[in-house]
Parts: sequence; structure tokens; C-alpha cells
Amino acid sequence: MIQLTTERIDTDAVLAAVSDNAAGAAVLFVGTTREFTAGRQTSSLEYDCYPEMAEKKLAELLDDAGQRWPLIQATIVHRLGRLELGEASVAVAVSTAHRREAFEAAQWIMDQLKEIVPIWKKENWSDGSSQWVHPGMEET
Repeated sequence: MIQLTTERIDTDAVLAAVSDNAAGAAVLFVGTTREFTAGRQTSSLEYDCYPEMAEKKLAELLDDAGQRWPLIQATIVHRLGRLELGEASVAVAVSTAHRREAFEAAQWIMDQLKEIVPIWKKENWSDGSSQWVHPGMEET
């Protein structure tokens, strides 16, 4: 499942989407809006994208992950629009037969998402300034 949404991410639903009786492991990663980035105080974030292009890249990403690991289920949900501190911006969940593959796949999917998926993030700083951060330019 791939979803771009302006609504809050329901992490229980994301985890349920990868539930399967064949899975011995399910990993859920949730990226949240943090208050400080590189010493600067964040007041909010804004995410934007070209939905058709982002969805295509996300689908390719899940296909690639399925070629690398024996995924049973996988899902990515990314939030768009304005997010306040503490809100979830992205959720990646995968299920596999064993935990190692689930952890590795979830980390790889998240790392690749940040690098290649055209979803842009605008950091709104507490001093009133803002800055767009493009894919591949973020710190981890």
C-alpha cells in the first residue's frame, strides 16, 4: 500500500496493513517532526510533491525492496501539508518471515525514500524564516 495524505497518519492502520500469518516479524518506522535540526529551532514543517510522480517512485521503491528481501507485505504512508511538532510525517512498515530482513528492508526503504522520492520538505524556523529541503539533501 502506498498513500499520500493530508490527514494524520494512523500508525495502527499502517501496521495492520502488513499483518500476515506468514510473517514472523513486522517493523514499523515512524518519522516525526522534531523541534531542533542542526541547532535551529523548528516551528513546523510543510511537505509538498507532484503526487503522480511521488506515487510512481514509491511503488518502484517497494518493488525494488521486494527484489532485495523476502517481503510478505510492505506499506508507505507520507503526510503532505503542514505538520506541527511531534506529528508523524512518514510511516514505513514491512513484514517478513524473520526480523533481520524486516529491519533491513524498512531501513533501506526509508533511506531510499529520502534520497529519490520527489517529496519536498519546507522547514519553518522559530525565527520566522524558512528553507526548502530537497530529496537527498537532508541530514539523517
